[in-house]
Amino acid sequence: MRRRNILITGASSGLGEEMARQFADNGHNLALTARRTERLEKLRDDLLKAYPAITVVVRTLDVNDHDQVFEVFRSLDKELDGLDRVIVNAGIGKGAPLGTGRFDANRDTLMTNLVAATAQCEAALELFRARNAGHLVVITSMSALRGMPKTITAYAASKAGIAAVAEGLRMEMIGKPIKVSAIYPGYIASEMNDRVAKAPLMTDTVTGVRSIVDAINKEKAKAYVPTWPYVPISYLMRFLPLPIVKRMI
Repeated sequence: MRRRNILITGASSGLGEEMARQFADNGHNLALTARRTERLEKLRDDLLKAYPAITVVVRTLDVNDHDQVFEVFRSLDKELDGLDRVIVNAGIGKGAPLGTGRFDANRDTLMTNLVAATAQCEAALELFRARNAGHLVVITSMSALRGMPKTITAYAASKAGIAAVAEGLRMEMIGKPIKVSAIYPGYIASEMNDRVAKAPLMTDTVTGVRSIVDAINKEKAKAYVPTWPYVPISYLMRFLPLPIVKRMI
């Protein structure tokens, strides 16, 4: 199904920005949100210069302002005459080992990646239920497959939580026109994971996002991306004993 009008949150950098570029190249109209308005406006101008036939609208949005999430989603839906797909992408990667005095970092990660992401799902489903159509996409993470240690404990928990939200919605929508996808990226170069730029199996941004966009366009229920090596890794992570998983990450 052709999803003409797409909303992407967290679109000012990283995976969100590159998704916007690739969807624009495919001729989609875009609604882009983020906290950094200047970067969004530059992205909008770049896209309209390269693809003058599409529509690109931008809004400043702090996803932790839950009332604003609903207001912005409704406004963009009206401006584009109906959103066909919403990609819940905005997130952060802060974190510290539990018990080391940085509850603030872990709390912020859980609030942004789980609570605020759930608010975005709520706002999207409000629109989709009204017209009985639409495609909700949640960007989760390979780290959601198991509990993770140290600085990524809260991050992994937040991504596992929003993946569970997506699965619950997908179960509810079986047999209905509303589709729900959960995308599990592995290591893809982005602003969020600059600190792990030397990690093994790191995929460059353009290639990694191409695999994300392909999975989204196919409206897969779940997708581990890039397919190689993360589909086989997903099986290993889910079933291997924790001491072995620890050595993998």
